[in-house]
Amino acid sequence: MTTLQGAVVLVTGGNRGIGKAIVDELLTRGVEKVYATARNPEPSHDDRVVPLPLEVTDQASVDALAAAAADVTVLINNAGGSSPRTYLDAPIDAIRAVFDINFFGPLAVTRAFVPIIEANGGGHILNAHSALSWVARGGAYAATKSALWSQSNSLRLELLDRGIKVTGLHMGYVDTDMTAAVTAPKEKPADIAKAALDGIESDAYEVLADALTRGAKAALSGDLDALYPELKR
Repeated sequence: MTTLQGAVVLVTGGNRGIGKAIVDELLTRGVEKVYATARNPEPSHDDRVVPLPLEVTDQASVDALAAAAADVTVLINNAGGSSPRTYLDAPIDAIRAVFDINFFGPLAVTRAFVPIIEANGGGHILNAHSALSWVARGGAYAATKSALWSQSNSLRLELLDRGIKVTGLHMGYVDTDMTAAVTAPKEKPADIAKAALDGIESDAYEVLADALTRGAKAALSGDLDALYPELKR
C-alpha cells in the first residue's frame, strides 16, 4: 500500500481548482513536502508547499522541474486544458493544442519523473482523467481524456516491476473555473481530492469519484443509442 505520510508529492496545476484542493488535502495527511506547479505559481502560507513554474507543453520547463524536484515519490498529473466543443468548426491547431496539454503534457512529466521516483525507492503516479474518458461529448477534450486513460493503463503495466503504482482519477462536473458556465450539479473540489488521495493510499487502479462517473463507465457495456439517446431520432 502507498502511504502519503512522509511522502514528497508533485501536483501539476496545483494553484487552483482540483489541484489546489489536492494540495490542501495532502497537507492533512502528513506529507513531508508538496511541489505545487503552475504557469505562474503563487506563494503558500505553509512552508511544506514549494511553488514551482511549469508549462507542460515545453520540454525545457519539464526538465527544469525535474531538476528542481529530485526528491519526489508521488506524482499527481492534474494540469489540463479545455477545448472547442466541435471537431468540424474548430481550428485544427486548437485541437492539436489540447492534445499537447492533456495527453503529451502528462506523458512528458511522467517520463521525467519515473526515474526519479524509482531512484527514491518507488512510489505512485495519479493521472486526472474524466467521466468524458468514456463519453464522446465536449469535442477534443473528451478524446484527450480517453487517450490519457489508455496511457495510464499502459503505463501501469510498464511500471509493474519498477515499484511505481498508477491510479486513474475519473470525475464528472466539479465546481472549478473550467465549469463556471455549467448549470448541472457539480462536485466539490475537496471531495474529489479526498477520493483521489484515498485511491492512492489504497493502490486503486481507478477512482470513480462520483455517481455521474460511475454511470458513464457502466454505460459502456450498453448500446450506443442508450449512451447517446439523440441517435434514436
